[in-house]
Amino acid sequence: MLYDVRLELHYDYKASVHGDRHLVRVAPISIPNAQRVIASSLSFEPRPEQETTFADYFGNLVTTIAYAGRHDHLDVRLTARVQVEDLHAPVDLSPTLNGLRDELSALWSVAPDSPQHFLSSSPRIPLDRTITDYARDSAAGDQSIYATAMDLCLRIHRDFRYDKDATKVDTGPVEAFALKRGVCQDFAHVMIAGLRGLGIPAGYVSGFLRTIPPKGKPRLEGADAMHAWVRVWCGKHSGWLEFDPTNAMLAGPDHITIGHGRDYSDISPIVGVLRTSGGHTAKQSVDVVRVE
Repeated sequence: MLYDVRLELHYDYKASVHGDRHLVRVAPISIPNAQRVIASSLSFEPRPEQETTFADYFGNLVTTIAYAGRHDHLDVRLTARVQVEDLHAPVDLSPTLNGLRDELSALWSVAPDSPQHFLSSSPRIPLDRTITDYARDSAAGDQSIYATAMDLCLRIHRDFRYDKDATKVDTGPVEAFALKRGVCQDFAHVMIAGLRGLGIPAGYVSGFLRTIPPKGKPRLEGADAMHAWVRVWCGKHSGWLEFDPTNAMLAGPDHITIGHGRDYSDISPIVGVLRTSGGHTAKQSVDVVRVE
C-alpha cells in the first residue's frame, strides 16, 4: 500500500513564549520488509534558530528545535510518502509462557530491539497486580504467546469504552484500567502492563492509521489520526508481532509506523520546555491518503 501522509500540529500560546526547546517525533521510519519511507519533509513556523535531526536509541527519528526570540504560536507540518507492505497473517510459531521464559533466559542481547528492554516497568507503565490478574485470564491453559496476546487485545476492545474525554495525555494505565475508558494510548498502556506482568515483553508503537469513511460518505479532510498500538515479542521464531486493542485486530497495511518505545514517553510527538506566563491550546490534523 502506498500512502501520502500529512500532519499538522498547531499550538496557540496565551502569552508569548521564548527560550523554548522541543523534541519532535512525528516522521515515519523505514522498517525492513515492512515499511519504506519514499520521501519525508518536516517544517516549522516560526522557523527555529536551531534545528537538528538524529536517530534515538530505538531508531526513531527525532528533530530538535530551539528558539531564542519570542513567538505566540508554533506550527509543525509533516508530509511523507510511505510504502507499507500488505503482509499475510502470521503463522503461530510462538511458545507457551513457560517456553518463552526459557527463551528469554538464554537471550542476553541488549540491542535496541531486544525483548529484555520491554519486560519490566517503564516511566509511564508500572507493573500493577490488578492489571496482571486481568491479563492472566488470557493466558489460561497452555496457550501460545500469540494466542494470549490476541485474547487480551480482544478483551480490552470488548471491556473498555473509547472515550476521548475520559483521560488526558498523562493519565496512567492504572487509572485508565479502573475507568475502563480512554483512547488508544490508554488501551495500549493497559495491554502492555498486563503482558509485562505475565512476563511477556511488550512495547508501544506510535503511528498513523488510515480511516475509511462509511459507504456512500465522503472522506473528511483531517479525519485520520495519530494512533498507538502494541508490539509483542512472541518468541525467537515469531519475533515481534503488533496488535491494535483499540480496533481488536493485528496491525495491518493501514497502520503506518512512526516509531517504537517502552511507552508513550519514548515516542511522544512533541515534548519540550519553554518560558511563558500563560497556557496554550493545541490542534491536530492528520490526512492519510492511499495513492492508487
